[in-house]
Order: sequence, then structure tokens, then C-alpha cells
Amino acid sequence: MIFDKFREECGVAGVYGDDEAANLVYLCLYALQHRGQEGAGIAALDGNQIHAEKGLGLVSDIFTQERLSRLNGSVAIGHNRYSTSGANLLKNTQPIVAEINKGQVALAHNGNIVNAHKIRERLVQNGAIFTSTSDSEIIIHLIAKSEKDNLEDAIIDSLSELKGAYSIIFMTENHMIGIRDPLGIRPLILGKKRTGYVLVSETCALDLIEAEFIREIEPGEMIIIGEEGIKSVKPFDKAVPKPCIFEFIYFARPDSLIFNNYVYDIRKKMGAKLAEENPVDADIVIPVPDSGIVATLGYSEKSGIPFELGLIRNHYVGRTFIEPSQSIRHFGVKIKLNPVKSVINGKRIVVVDDSIVRGTTSRKIVKMLREAGAKEVHFRVSSPPTMFPCFYGIDTPTRKELIASTHDLEEIRKYITADSLGYLSLQGMCQCVGEMNYCDACFSGDYPTMYIDEDEFNPKVN
Repeated sequence: MIFDKFREECGVAGVYGDDEAANLVYLCLYALQHRGQEGAGIAALDGNQIHAEKGLGLVSDIFTQERLSRLNGSVAIGHNRYSTSGANLLKNTQPIVAEINKGQVALAHNGNIVNAHKIRERLVQNGAIFTSTSDSEIIIHLIAKSEKDNLEDAIIDSLSELKGAYSIIFMTENHMIGIRDPLGIRPLILGKKRTGYVLVSETCALDLIEAEFIREIEPGEMIIIGEEGIKSVKPFDKAVPKPCIFEFIYFARPDSLIFNNYVYDIRKKMGAKLAEENPVDADIVIPVPDSGIVATLGYSEKSGIPFELGLIRNHYVGRTFIEPSQSIRHFGVKIKLNPVKSVINGKRIVVVDDSIVRGTTSRKIVKMLREAGAKEVHFRVSSPPTMFPCFYGIDTPTRKELIASTHDLEEIRKYITADSLGYLSLQGMCQCVGEMNYCDACFSGDYPTMYIDEDEFNPKVN
């Protein structure tokens, strides 16, 4: 692994009622590429039949003009994948398309179903045959087995069995349907084009296709879009919403509006709060690009320490990079980051990152800065110590691999060899995001769903 960071989680998009539906979804997937780079797919309804084009890699690698030309129709949905559940294989890419006893259906899912393995075991024992290892496929099987005659009722019936996080876009023969789980852990946004409606994970996708932001789909809400217009139902037991706070810290694009807040504004507040809680005398403050940039601006404004770009990121290193072997293999983080020596040399530096996972990348960054001539390196983190894994759609290591779960602050400082180390406090983070209750289980261990056994969860789903 070149960069020791949490991994993305998946992005979804859907367009209803536009003759360029597939092309618009294609553009939305570009805007949401940061949420998943392992694979992507688009499914379109040509009036009679659902057709899909899927592949592994980036959106730009998968969709040629020829492939897009095969996706006709005024309704289409799409998906960017990162494999938080199931291996990185073509068979696990989405949208999942199936023809079941209630008609044709396609789905694109963002999130993780924490009781998926138990449902899957039961379905297999009852004769179900799976074509992928993705947790999302159980939803299709549950819909097919539902005793409800109406497809929309069967979707509700199937989702009522699920525990965990799901923001899902369905495409049926007559409708496009958007649903968020009752806790609202992952975002889902409703927008409007002149001739139709749009569902996306983040508003940055609406901006790209010049769609109007209408509102977020509410936790536990099901939106049914068809020729008759939009219908909203809330078929699930009401729960206290728990949207994922890490969307603000790292995952969502800074130019997006999610959970009724602009990501940029929240991220900058976190940087300012970090400076307030962890002051230090220094000459410059620099971000770990790109995710640390906005928090560093907040740190700089609050502390009065000048902001500089002391690390430059190579944006052209993809996931498929293969480290060369033998004598030249240990370039590590230098493949992605390089210090600006004229900025760093002789300076006392504050470096701001959004999180520390295992600590290996942070250690390499400190070493790199010292080699570039830094007199002092003070490491600041714009989130609390990450001590627990996420089971709701973010790819995190096991608890024993998270350095903050096994080391105290001073031990982590010594490991990364910084002159000082400071995290944003849990209380400080909550002050930055306002009054809403967020899921902060990765920091607190307070999971909003059923008890989850880490050893049981990982091997049985994958």
C-alpha cells in the first residue's frame, strides 16, 4: 500500500426522464469518482429492456463512446465501486441487473449491510444461487422471494430485513426509486433537470450536469419517481438519524453539500478548532494533500501561522501502480508526495492531516520533511484518534491495526517521530458539525446498529 489512508466507499447516480440519461449518469460518475475507483457501471432502460455496461478501473477507462451509445433510453442509473464488501472483481461491479418474478430491476448501492452474511447463508440454504460476493446481491434475492406482489412493496419488504447502511437507487420498468436507511448513514441527494429528476450521492455531481438541488432524501425515506411525478413514503420504523461524520472529514468532496452542511465549511472549522486545542510555535503550516488542505486553511487562519504548500502530490499515480522489486522498491510515500525544499528548509513546520490510520504514512512524511531540512515537525490531525473499524461502507483495517487503538498519544508521537502530536478532540469535532447526532463509531466505538463481531463480519461477507 503506497498511502495508508481509509478507502472510499462507493458513489451512486440516477437520471429519470431525460433522453441523455446515460450520458448524464456518466458525467455524474466522473464527479463522484473520488468515492470509488475500482470499477463502475451504468444501466439504462430503453423502454423495454435494461442494458448495462460495466468494467474495472476509472470511469474514463471503462466508458468509450461506443459503450455509451448502447445505453439508450430516458432512465439510467450508475455506480462507482470501492470494494468494502466482496473482492475487486468484474462480477461485483454495479449496477446489479436482474429479471425476477416481479419484472426487471437494477440497483446501485452505497453502504454496507452488517447482517448480510447471515441473510446470505439462509438464502443459500434455501436454494438461492449467487453470482457475486457483494453484500448488495442479497437485496435482489430478498425482493424476488418477497410475497408482496407489487415491486415497490417487495423492495420495502426486503429492506426491512437489513441492518446497516444503504443509500440505494433502483431502476424498474416504470420507476426510478431512491432509498436511504433509517439511520441515514450515507448521503443521497435529489435534484432536478429541466425534463427530469436526478439522484446522486453528493451535490458536486448535480453541479456538473447543471441540475438544480432540491433536497436530501431523508433517513428512512423512499422516493418513487415516475410518469405520475414523485411520491415520498416512509415505510420503516423511525430511528434517530446517524449520518457518517467521516464524510465531512475525508470522503465527500469539499465543494459538496451533504447533511445540510457544506463540507468545505465544516472541514475548515475543524482545522480552526484543531489550532485552538493544539497550539504550537511554528513558522509555517502545511497540509498533507489533498484531503488536509481545507483543514489547514482553518488552522492557519486561527493560529496566524502562514499557510504554505510544502508537499506536492502526484495526481497521476493510480491504484494499479506496481512497486518495482529488489533494489529500487522502497520509494513508499514519495511516489505520491514530494516536499518543496525551498519552503521546508530551516523552518519549524506544522503539518496537518485528516486522520492517522496505521501511522506508517505519517512516519514517512515526517522523515521526508526532516530530510528536506525542517527544523521541527509538529503533526496535527483534524479528527479524533481512529480507534474502531467502520462496518457501514468505509474500508478500514481491523482494530488491532489501527495505531490509536493500541498506542497512547505519546507512543504514537514517538512512532511517527514528530516533535509534537495533537488530535482534534471528539467534543471539539462535535462542536464543528452542529447539533445533529452523527455516527462517530470509528472514534467512540458507539455503533448505531446491532452488535457487530469483527472476526465474523469480514471473512463471511468477502
